[in-house]
Amino acid sequence: MKVVIIGGDAAGMSAAMQIVHKREDASITVLERGGIYSYGQCGLPYYLGGTVDEAEDLIARPVSFFRDKGIDAKTYHEVTKVESDKQLVHAFDHESSSDVSFSYDVLLCASGGSPLRLPVDGADLEGIHTLKTIPDAKAIKDDLEQTDQITIVGAGYIGLEVAENYVEQGKKVRLINRSDKLGSNFDETVSEALREEAEKHGIELHLHEDVTRFEGEDGRVSRIVTTKGSYEAEGVIVAVGISPNTSYLEGTGVHLHYSGAAIVDPYMRTNVANIYAAGDCATQYHRIKEQHDYVPLGTHANKQGRVAGANISGERKTFQGIVGTAIMRFFDLTAGRTGIGVSEAKETGYACSVKVIETHPYADYFPGANKMKLQLVKDDASGRLLGIQAVGTTGVDKRIDAASVMIYNNMTTTDIQHLDLSYAPPYNSTWDPVQKGVRAFK
Repeated sequence: MKVVIIGGDAAGMSAAMQIVHKREDASITVLERGGIYSYGQCGLPYYLGGTVDEAEDLIARPVSFFRDKGIDAKTYHEVTKVESDKQLVHAFDHESSSDVSFSYDVLLCASGGSPLRLPVDGADLEGIHTLKTIPDAKAIKDDLEQTDQITIVGAGYIGLEVAENYVEQGKKVRLINRSDKLGSNFDETVSEALREEAEKHGIELHLHEDVTRFEGEDGRVSRIVTTKGSYEAEGVIVAVGISPNTSYLEGTGVHLHYSGAAIVDPYMRTNVANIYAAGDCATQYHRIKEQHDYVPLGTHANKQGRVAGANISGERKTFQGIVGTAIMRFFDLTAGRTGIGVSEAKETGYACSVKVIETHPYADYFPGANKMKLQLVKDDASGRLLGIQAVGTTGVDKRIDAASVMIYNNMTTTDIQHLDLSYAPPYNSTWDPVQKGVRAFK
């Protein structure tokens, strides 16, 4: 069985290792357009900030590891086209500057996503960067090491994490965002706390402001022009999201989501025979929205890759879907979410109730028991907890992970009140904050 995998990171190599362990007769070829396999993309902001000393520390397994397992792990092979009727993959080998082709019995698309660039004049000037790969991070570090002022466009997870790391280095940071809040996936309850934290640490905020063009001198960016003003810029990082790498599927008949991601079933199959997809180039089924969604995260990529590899090997396993869980650190705060927020609930068609509470993460008499804020969303029809968002200095991660299990299992607000959760003064109060929150619903 000839298996071709497009992409050598989380989803692709999780699948490859499953096939290696389960099918001795499999011939596996991996086509990676870069030179690095299996690295931790989520750690890149912390490399920029110096928490991670070397970029290579983020590499989980070098390409040699996979080659030692018998996988033909190629580098600098950029896939340009797939002919699904002939079961051929065409690629350009950047090292030999030649076009090459590979036949397959089964194809796995695990090509990830690419950072979005702003479609404005001057976007290609030197000094404007995006962050997705280790070479990206090294280029940013080399270029901006001596720069005192950094402008970041976009206030999602990456934008905020990069802002934090540069402030910690003593740099002045300007943050421009097209919406009026920080944290693109958070509701106002959490976003407002993030805004206050940013201001406390001296970040210059420009919200509800669109970049209209970049201007430069001698080919390098020197100014950003927006819908509200014009600002000098020594270095810019654009972090406005990613787009799935699926252009090579044009003409194959593979159905694409409106995001551009390949639509997959629970077995990671596309609608075209012998073509699978997983990770940041594929959809993820959202259990609460009950629809295909596009939520590109490393946790999903690893799970989907593992499922795809098992099914390619002849097993029958399914990806059980997501509930929208995510967490981030921003200076002294932790912000997390699981399930759906207020606007998502309304867009999905739920009639819902919302409660916001402030409470201590553990016994209020215990030292350091700073209050945390929680927002809970309940389905009025079934009584199910649909979502929770939380922000605070401690205890947020515990509540988000516990709530993700509650939501995954369709627990009602009444069910949650009966849970036997751990209690001791340094860790909790007699009623857990999530239980306090659901009790607020009448």
